[in-house]
Amino acid sequence: MKRERRSVPRAAKPQAAPARVLVVDDEPDIRELLELTLAKMGLAVDAVDSIAQAKARLREARYELCLTDMRLPDGEGLELVRYISALPRDLPVAVITAYGSAENAVAALKAGAFDYVAKPVGLEQLRALVRSALALPLREESPAWGEALLGESAPLRAVRETIGKLARTQAPVYIYGESGSGKELAARLIHSGGARREHPFVAVNCGAIPEALMESEFFGYRKGAFTGAHEDRVGFFQAANGGTLFLDEVAELPLAMQVKLLRAIQEKRVRRVGATQEEAVDVRLISATHQDLAALVEAGRFRRDLFYRLNVIELNMPPLRECREDIPLIAERILERLARQNSIEPRRLAPEALEALQAYDFPGNVRELENILERALALSPGERIEVADLRLHPLRGEDGAAAPEGVLREGSLLAHLDRIEREAIVAALLRTGFNRTAAAKLLGITFRSLRYRMQRLGIREPAGDGPAG
Repeated sequence: MKRERRSVPRAAKPQAAPARVLVVDDEPDIRELLELTLAKMGLAVDAVDSIAQAKARLREARYELCLTDMRLPDGEGLELVRYISALPRDLPVAVITAYGSAENAVAALKAGAFDYVAKPVGLEQLRALVRSALALPLREESPAWGEALLGESAPLRAVRETIGKLARTQAPVYIYGESGSGKELAARLIHSGGARREHPFVAVNCGAIPEALMESEFFGYRKGAFTGAHEDRVGFFQAANGGTLFLDEVAELPLAMQVKLLRAIQEKRVRRVGATQEEAVDVRLISATHQDLAALVEAGRFRRDLFYRLNVIELNMPPLRECREDIPLIAERILERLARQNSIEPRRLAPEALEALQAYDFPGNVRELENILERALALSPGERIEVADLRLHPLRGEDGAAAPEGVLREGSLLAHLDRIEREAIVAALLRTGFNRTAAAKLLGITFRSLRYRMQRLGIREPAGDGPAG
């Protein structure tokens, strides 16, 4: 007799436990709203009404996110933010602030908060915040540095540590540093190490956009909004939605555009040119400039309220001359990369050439080092790059001191041509009151070409002088 085979059901795969969120608020209505919203997102929620209860829960259970009000019966929410930031675990904390309390929000972000949401709590904004916080990578899962920000000098180690912290918040970041010091690289590292890493990183050079096109470039436009608008187009804010918008050379923005940018940041909404309705955008802002933005504020050339919105946390990129001990490693990696790109054997720097590089002041920083090595690689006849191949020419630092004797080549043709070029550019800038757009027109070159030449020659705009153009 044939036995009947009975199928044995497979054991169901164990489902991952839902992420757990701790809510801290003394208003029962707010607590209930937050609990219901988070539960509908499939999250487990514990709700308490004081800092003391929150600390007790944090000792008993493990959470993936904490949402706390700023005003609690037994203290300020900032106390809880600092307490959680000091814990040896990955726990993002977001704060709920009263409407219009920008100072509290900024204080929380500086204390280590991931982000903030204002009352009355917008549910869509809250959901976006929660999703971003839960998408944060663990610290040990952060991307390797690779060839980014190479060096073991104290300034570079400090920058890498700060970038690691900034990647774990949504705070606006202002990056200050000389041209060529790696401001955009730092911004990209902050983005790639954070919750928005799967979304766009949009870099904008504010100094390269004609003033008449700024609004349509930033906010987009509708078909028919103006002559030539043949179809709808998104702006930088929409293109970066969900990700990071990097505003390079933000000091170049004209005052009229600064007003519109401030509103977009405050309201988190933009209106396309020719549209009647605003649309919500969710971007993290990182801005950068080589100019002293605080000095421009005092001179009336940059809005104070916009400065405070952008400069929540400041990151200062050190110039290459403050990291001279890192120059051998950086130069070696650049030469290896150039050799791969050109399919040639890597060249080595002669000891004397390396000494000359370490003695040079590099007004153009790492970008100038790359240009020097690329030129040396093309002109060097041998297997080693010698001092003469570097074609270093005399430059003066900000203090007026000449470069060391070992790197002066006053008799070289390139140095002579550079001196002539420098004199012509400085004369044009002085004639136009340091308006670079007008100076470029006077010299018969493009604005972009003038910026490059100024960076290469180390020509800097005096702080507080006329318009940058």
